[in-house]
Amino acid sequence: MDIRPNHTIYINNLNEKINKEELKKSLYAIFSQFGQILDIVAYKTLKMRGQAFIIFKEISSATNAMRTMQGFPFYDKPMRINYSKTDSDMIAKLKGTFQERPKRVKQPKPVQTEDKKAKKLKNAGEVGATNNSATAEQPPNQILFLTNLPEETNEMMLSMLFNQFPGFKEVRLVPNRHDIAFVEFATELQSGAAREALQGFKITPTHAMKISFAKK
Repeated sequence: MDIRPNHTIYINNLNEKINKEELKKSLYAIFSQFGQILDIVAYKTLKMRGQAFIIFKEISSATNAMRTMQGFPFYDKPMRINYSKTDSDMIAKLKGTFQERPKRVKQPKPVQTEDKKAKKLKNAGEVGATNNSATAEQPPNQILFLTNLPEETNEMMLSMLFNQFPGFKEVRLVPNRHDIAFVEFATELQSGAAREALQGFKITPTHAMKISFAKK
């Protein structure tokens, strides 16, 4: 029997070797194109490994995501996607049908020390200075230059984001720099279309990707 369409999709057959946080960020990067994501749930437990739930604000987003990404090779394994059997707590709260369940108390995260904060600001300043010199507007060409990428960015994540556009050839990361990368397309028209569509795309909620044409 088919499960009734709802806001939450259930994905299994995911690669179990992938770290939970990296998995959630990669899922966010490729599924946020279908609509606003309220939450992504993945577990480390043996019983729930290789599975995840993605909660969309709109049912239509969940439907489009399921149809488009069914069987998509994600970390070398085809995703199996279905609607979740029940509404998530978040959607139940919005509908007013939520029933409280006992929850485990989370330990508070350690507070950052002033030294760490100062170091982060210093690093951000250095990166900003490098980016400013590199991102002066270049004439259109087939190679895109990406900046403001989050620390956990990897080649797989960017490939999944850009290979939905015609003419995609490859992603090139820069050794010892997590915040920048190059993406090559077959023609400048194809690279321009991808640049326009993904300009400002948030790989994580705090990092809006900046895209310019690379220096020739």
